[in-house]
Amino acid sequence: MALITDEYKKTQEELHAKGNYGVTGAKYAPLIVEMLNKLEVNHLLDYGCGSNLSLGRSLKGVNHKFKYQAYDPCVEAYSSPPVPAEMIACIDVLEHIEPENIDEVLDHLMRLTEAVAFISISTGPAKKVLSDGRNAHILQRPPEWWLPRLMARFDLQTFQVTGDEDFYVVLYARGLVEDTSGQKAN
Repeated sequence: MALITDEYKKTQEELHAKGNYGVTGAKYAPLIVEMLNKLEVNHLLDYGCGSNLSLGRSLKGVNHKFKYQAYDPCVEAYSSPPVPAEMIACIDVLEHIEPENIDEVLDHLMRLTEAVAFISISTGPAKKVLSDGRNAHILQRPPEWWLPRLMARFDLQTFQVTGDEDFYVVLYARGLVEDTSGQKAN
């Protein structure tokens, strides 16, 4: 199974080339900065960064050195396969994934997450339309659909609704959460 089909990748490359695709990262940057500082994260992977790098350009106030890695298979400059990172930020990406590839993409995120993942998902239609006439959010599902898929791969730390059609989760890599006795949970 692939992360993206060749046909859909071409459609996404067209939208990215217009330059106003992948701009939601800045909205969550203050929260990401807070997490980077609190958890002393040394390596952040911006998964599905878009052509604007809006998250990367908005990470002001991080109080320590860290590596920022941008990945987007539909932007040539950022399409190299990513390496695992302490923290993954996947902002407004998963609703753009082809339904037949969502499990592979979620598995990919799980393999890349060394400690914590911040994932935001829009559950409603986008303002943008694909060249084939479909809404850019081709995977519009409610949180009740997303949460079991995410929780099958990660330990849920936070679930927060952020609007009528948006939510985010903070997830831990499996095996990192300690139980009350101080032992690592499996």
